[in-house]
Order: sequence, then structure tokens, then C-alpha cells
Amino acid sequence: MSIYDLPTYEVIQDKELSDLKSQGILLKHKKSGARVLLMENDDENKVFAIGFRTPPSDSTGVPHIMEHSVLCGSKEFPVKDPFVELVKGSLNTFLNAMTYPDKTVYPVASCNDKDFQNLMHVYMDAVFYPNIYQNDKTFRQEGWSYHLDDPDGELTLSGVVYNEMKGAFSSPEGVLDRVILNSLFPDTSYANESGGDPEVIPELTYEQFLDFHRKYYHPSNSYIYLYGDMDMEEKLRWLDENYLSDFDQIQVDSAIRYQQPFTGMKEIVQEYSIASDENISDNTYLSYNKVIGTSLDEKLYLAFQILDYALLSAPGAPLKKALLDAGIGKDIMGSYDNGVYQPIFSVIAKNANMEQKEEFIRVIEDTLKNIAEKGIDRKALRAGINYHEFRFREADFGNYPRGLMYGLQLFDSWLYDEEKPFIHMEAIPTFEFLKSQVETGYFEDLIRTYLLDNTHGSIVIIRPEQGRTARMDRELAEKLQSYKDSLSPEEVENLVSATKELEAYQEEESAPEDLEKIPVLHREDISREIAPIYNDEKEIDGVKMVHHNVETNGIGYVTLMFDLSGIKEEKLPYVGILQSVLGIIDTTNYEYGELFNEINVHTGGIGTSLELYTDVTKVKEKDFRATFEIKGKALYPKMDVLLSMMREILMESKLDDEKRLKEILAMLKSRLQMSFLSSGHTTAALRSLSYTSPIAKFKDDTDGIGYYEVVKEIEEDFEGHKEELIRSLKAIAAKIFRADNMMISYTSAEEGLEPMKNAFAAVGSRLNDTADAGADADAAGADVQNADAGAADEVSGPCILHCRKRNEGFKTSSKVQYVARTGNFIDAGAEYTGALQILKVILSYDYLWQNIRVKGGAYGCMSNFNRIGEGYLISYRDPNLKKTMDVYEGVVEYLKNFNVSDRDMNKFIIGTISNIDRPMNPSAKGSRSMNLYMNRVTEEMIREERAQILDADQADIRALAKVLEAMLSEHSLCVIGSEEKIEENKDMFMEVRTLS
Repeated sequence: MSIYDLPTYEVIQDKELSDLKSQGILLKHKKSGARVLLMENDDENKVFAIGFRTPPSDSTGVPHIMEHSVLCGSKEFPVKDPFVELVKGSLNTFLNAMTYPDKTVYPVASCNDKDFQNLMHVYMDAVFYPNIYQNDKTFRQEGWSYHLDDPDGELTLSGVVYNEMKGAFSSPEGVLDRVILNSLFPDTSYANESGGDPEVIPELTYEQFLDFHRKYYHPSNSYIYLYGDMDMEEKLRWLDENYLSDFDQIQVDSAIRYQQPFTGMKEIVQEYSIASDENISDNTYLSYNKVIGTSLDEKLYLAFQILDYALLSAPGAPLKKALLDAGIGKDIMGSYDNGVYQPIFSVIAKNANMEQKEEFIRVIEDTLKNIAEKGIDRKALRAGINYHEFRFREADFGNYPRGLMYGLQLFDSWLYDEEKPFIHMEAIPTFEFLKSQVETGYFEDLIRTYLLDNTHGSIVIIRPEQGRTARMDRELAEKLQSYKDSLSPEEVENLVSATKELEAYQEEESAPEDLEKIPVLHREDISREIAPIYNDEKEIDGVKMVHHNVETNGIGYVTLMFDLSGIKEEKLPYVGILQSVLGIIDTTNYEYGELFNEINVHTGGIGTSLELYTDVTKVKEKDFRATFEIKGKALYPKMDVLLSMMREILMESKLDDEKRLKEILAMLKSRLQMSFLSSGHTTAALRSLSYTSPIAKFKDDTDGIGYYEVVKEIEEDFEGHKEELIRSLKAIAAKIFRADNMMISYTSAEEGLEPMKNAFAAVGSRLNDTADAGADADAAGADVQNADAGAADEVSGPCILHCRKRNEGFKTSSKVQYVARTGNFIDAGAEYTGALQILKVILSYDYLWQNIRVKGGAYGCMSNFNRIGEGYLISYRDPNLKKTMDVYEGVVEYLKNFNVSDRDMNKFIIGTISNIDRPMNPSAKGSRSMNLYMNRVTEEMIREERAQILDADQADIRALAKVLEAMLSEHSLCVIGSEEKIEENKDMFMEVRTLS
């Protein structure tokens, strides 16, 4: 029987999606009204997702709280956290849930058939039969609740989503994005915050929460997606027989309303918080926003991605350049958001001032008028089209399964018109259409229609307010105290009882018989084989090349690697600046905007990075190798262009362009500040590790807080530092970009070797030679300082890094903390073992999860342990500080007493292998192989680690108590967080300062 013969479904559409080598089939479940879409192909990384249209009617965050809560137990799987149980014991390649402004999506992916079915089962049960109706404890844990330990104590608010959104609202970029969306659609659900506004979340009642599920979590409002190589007929039967047939079709009013265009631009000004000692000047965000049709216009959907590139996003793009030249903002950002019904094009100036508003608008509109009249740079349009088409064809989504990314893109049309799910999957004809329109005035007409003559837009300004977070915290504390004072003694006692009941519920373990209901795989289901390593040493023109021979669909992935061992410590931040400058500064033959376009017209792009490789055979010596890497990808016939453009960047960049250097430093400072608020956990861990680890010190000096401090100092007194900056950049480039200081990593099929050899032959001899390198060696720091004698050593000697314990607390305007505790267990006498990879899963989804997320209310918690002995415990968007540090201290005792069932031990092992055995695209196979080569990790080491994981028992985990004890004995810590919490706990730190 075929899909067409299934009596319970109606086939609506059947399309060959040749661009994606898939067959697309759209169906409807007759009884329940569920929409179902299949993408059949030979991809073993199968994807299932179920989504619901969930337009919020207010900003209480009910869609977001629901997303968390349905994954906390269901009818067939009545454990408290089946999501975590699946993470522990599944071979998933993706497992998560996401809340968007208009939908909530629950996707899973796995290459293992049995595992995939298990994941589908748990997720279908979770969304349709969650345990949220039994009591309010899940709602109070995941959403919000009052917390009162005793009648005389302080009344506070807690909840995972509540704390997550406090963190999200601490980011000025997050605040800006939300206000832009709200400002443009005041008459629709987009006017509300689906994630939840922390000031509004506590208005949500348990009954309203349940009503939301009753209304929207019905098959008639669902969108079910299946992708990959599987028996689709069998999956459809299972869905029908186990879930969909239980429901009758109903009318669910969830349509995303169309916002009627404005007759004039709106203007909104809102405050965001900065620390009490941060500067208000140059800290305002100005944004110019326009609504661009609807996402159901497939040509417009892609055309504005091209325009975003050509007008704004590419280095040297005219809008960006005009604003920078006018001195409006120091970091010009933009976006084209086509993941909502009515897409949004935004131009944003960061580090601007309120009084620049009129000039900001004038510069944008004058620039657009000029472009519309005189025409857009044709090279920029062609580069933008090639840039996006290359990515569409390559389908390299990094760690994310391609089926997941296709599924999420389907929603960009399917959610708003159930007859048009495939329009963005058939992109090649649209790209061909856009190519044909480059010379016709089509793009200029789009500028006139949607940007210049379009009144449906807004000017959104967010300006800084010193100490806003502290003020709002005080006001909340006073409000809660006032509320508590209004209660009778009996009502206060009820709050204390409710707090204790929730804590008891959180402490309570799920019944063994309920845990048994969560399906798990067995160790026997896991192969003991390791993924292949593709390393073949070759030589081109005297330069070592490691070739990774894998099928790449005709694309060559090349990395030129330059050794950094001769750069002394105080010059390392300049290496970071050089890495950020190259590729976005003028060269001898191109202005930087032209350079970027030339690259993207012919190739898949070029980028630079700094990489660190540890020698795992010399762990105690702390040997590592640092490289400056320039990476690119192109079709084989274009390898000559790719290598030629790489040489142009390395050898011809005008490193004395003062104006451009100043612009790049301002942008760098801005982007680093943003990362501290969005990725504070990794920043804090790196900083803490740098107190004792040379490799972490190197990374912190070139990409962390140490780097930021140098960038900030130079940017704020550019005139005083520019000569040293230019001298250092030139000297470093002269020293490192030499053929005799170089190595190549190249990923391609066998037929890609000849084009690479020919391309490199034309370029390799035109790098610096050894004689050139000496000219400015002193300025670059090639005379490496001996830490003891201070005498100059050989130019090729190792860079001596000076580590110093600092235990810092960094104050920010954030409402939450990022708490890191680190140490090196090998330095303290312990050894690395594969069991530490299991420990990451155990801590992240058991001990830390229960104590920091479930009980502590933090959004996330993680741990890591590597082969060179470095370990860390970190929390993410955490309302606590000292309490979290206490949890870290308790990990040793937890491990000493570690005692779980064989089934649970089995789950932890499978979850560990799931993290290791990720499907890899060709580029990733090459990168992994090169990483192993550079780190000197052999096949035998990987096999041994895998065996240690698969053969581990509880005694092996208990033995790790000594490893954690060794790690924690270093007492290294770093916290990035709110100024109040840092000040409150300042005795914990050796240094406290503001990160601004």
C-alpha cells in the first residue's frame, strides 16, 4: 500500500524538489485536521517536528512557558523530565524545542531508526497529553512562582523562563529586536512578547496557562514534518493510530493577522540598562525599520536577502559606509528578518547619540535615493546572489541537521498559507530570475517601493539609563514586600508551604517504574568503530599539505595555516586585531567593499581565524601550537581565484589605513561587548582558565576579556596608539605570512588535487620570503622574552605566557550571572580518561541540572573536561552566585556517593556517544581530521577513549571524585553578572571591576 492509499490521510500536493534531491508530499489527516508534510530522500539523519501556531495575546510568555512545561512529563511517560532522560539516553543528532513570535516547534533528529521512533513517541505524547493538568508545580517551576523560605524572609520571584527572560532583557540588542517587532505590528500578536516580559510574566495564572494548551495544542492547529530516509507509510500509520485518530477536527482561531500598513512612520524611544558607572555618551541605538511585503512572495523573500547584502551587510556596503562616514554610530548593523509573516528590513547604528536621529534618517534616505537613481553596484548584486546560492546548494548548516533547517524554513510560508509550504524549497529558479534582473532596474524599483515610498515603518531608539537594572530590582523588591505586608499571617504561611512543597517536588525522584517507560537503546546498539580519519601528507612547492580525501560535490575547502610561535605575549592582542582587519580593509588592487564582492562572485567565501592546537603527547609541558588561518571554499575550477584572493588579503592589505582601522576597532569593541552579554558563560570560563593555562591565556589575549581591554584602550585613544598599532600589524604580517612558516589543510575528492596544486603554484612563491621578515621583527615581538633572564631568544623560540591568578568579578548591567569555576586536574595529579566524557552528561543533565536549573532557576548549566586536564563548571543566565558556587563544591561528594541503576548508567553512556557520533558534512570531516592531526591525537587514542566510555561502570564514575577534587583544588573562578550580586559577594573575588 502506498501513501496515496492510506484511507486516513488526504494527499494535497506531491512535488519533486529536485534542488534538494527530495520528494515533497503535503497531506491532511482527515479526522483530526492535522497538516502533515513529508520530504523523502536518502538522508540517514532523519528529522521529525511538530509545530503549532501560537500567537500570544499578551506578554506573559505563555507560549514559552508551555514549550518548557509540556516536556516535563506526559501520560505515557509520567517522569518529571522526559526531555532530560532522552538527552541522557538517546543517539539524537538534535533534540530541542523553540518558541518563536508566532509558533512553537518541537524538532528531533537521529540516524538510528529505533531511536528516531522513540523520540517521535515521547514528543507526540508530550505535546498532546502533558502532565500539566495534574498540578501547578511544573508551571511554577518552569514559569514563575513566589519564593518564601520563612515568614520573616524576603519574598522573591523564581522560575526558569522568568530568569531566562531577565537575561534576554539584559541585552540591549535583545531589547531592540523586541521593540522593533512590537512597533511595526501594533494590531497583531507580534505586538506581544512570546518569550515573556519579566515584568509581565507574573501576571500569568495557572488557569490561563492551561487554557492556552487547550486552545492551541490540538492536531487541527498542528504542523507535522518528516524528513529523510524512512518508511513514510509506516510513520503515517503510527501517527494516526497512536495519536491523531483520538481527535476530531475543530476550528482553532490561530491565524497570524495581517498588519495594515501605516500611513506614516512611527517613532518609539525606550530605555535599556547600563551599569551605574558606564558612560551614557555614544551608547544609544538608532534603528530604521521597514516592513517588506509578506513572506509568501518567494521572489521578494530572496531579493531582499540580496539587497541586505548589497546595501548593508557586506563590508563597504553603501548604507554602512555612509553612516560611518557621517560619524553616526561606531558599529552599523542590519538585518532582514523573513521568519515572520511580514518581513522586516532594519538598519541599526550602535554607539550613537539621541541627537543624531534626524541626521541618521537623512543619511539613510539620501543614500537610498542616490542608489535608486544611479543604480546599485552590479558586482555587489551578483556577489550577493552567488553568496546565497552557493550556501543553498552547499547546504552546510554546521552541527545542525539539514533536514531540521529545511523544516524550519518551510514554516516561513506553510504557517501563513497551508497551500504554499514548498515555495522557499524551490529556490534555484528564483535565483535564476534574480540573476536575469540585475541589469533591468528591478532591484532599484524594490528600493523605491519598499524602502523609500513605504510608510509602514518605524524609528526605534533605545537609549541608556545608568543603574536601570538596580532601580527596577529595588522597585520589584518594594512591590513584593508591599504585597507580602498586605497578606494575613495565614496567607504568608501558605506561601512558605507552597515554596517548601515545590522544593520537595523538585527533590523527589521519579518512580523507577515510570522511568522504565522512557525507551532507551542498549550499549550493544552502539558500534565500537570510530569515525574515519582522512589525513594524507603531501607537499606542494616545498609546503606541507595535509589532504583530506572525501567527496565534496566539486567544492574545495582550503586552509592556509601560519605559525604564531614567534610573537611575544604583549603583542598577542595585535594578532587578534590583524585577524579581524584582514579581508575588510582596502588592498593594493581593491577597495574593501570591492574585495568582498569579488570574492563572493567567484567563491563560497573567505574568512580568517586564530586556532590553538595542544600537543596531547606533551600535556605536562603544556606544549601547544597557535596558528593564524585563512580559510576559503570554491568550486574546483575557481581554486585559482580563491588562492589569488587569499594572497591579496595576506600580502596587499593596506594596514596603514587609519580611518578604516579606527572604524574596525569601534566595531570590534561593540561586537565583543555583545558577546559578553550573550555568551558570558564561555567568556567567564576562558578568563578563569587563563589564570593558570597558557593556552587559555593566549585565547583570552586574542579573543577574550584580555583582548577586549586592549581593543578598548586603543579605540578610546586612537590618536595616541595608532602608530604603534600600524607598526605592529605590519611587522606581524611580515613575520608570519611566509611560505616557510606555512602549512595547508585541503579537503576535496581526488580530482580536486590538481586544481589546488596549480592554484597554489601561482601564489605560494609570492608570499613574504624569510629575508623580508626581519625588517620589523622587533616591533612584532619576534625577540621572544625569556621569563627569567629577560634576554632576547631565537626568533623561532616559543612565546612565553605569564599566567596570574585573579579570581575576578565583572560587573555589568545584566540581571543575571554567568558563574564559572575552573581548574587543571592533571596539574593536581589526576589523569584524563574517557569516563570524563560521561561525566559531562551526568553533571550537565543530573547533578548540575537538578541543582542549578531546576532548583536554582538558571537557564543553563554545563561542564567540560579535556585531554590536557582543563575542566570547568559554568552556569548560564543564573539568578544566583554564591549558591551556585556551593553547588560546584558539592560535586565531589555527589560523585563519591554516585549510585544509579544499570539502566541509568547505560543511558549516560548512550548520551555520551550521541555527543561524539554526529553526522558530518565534507567540510566537517576535513576539519576534524586536521584537528586530530595538529593535536597529535591518534586513532589508537580515540579507540581507547571510546572503549573507556562503552565499558564504563559506576565505579569508574565514583573514581572521578578525585579528578573533580583535583580540579576544584585550584580555586579558580570568574563571574560576569549584575553589579548588585557581584558587590554583595565581593569577598569571593580577588578583583572586582566593571566590564564596559
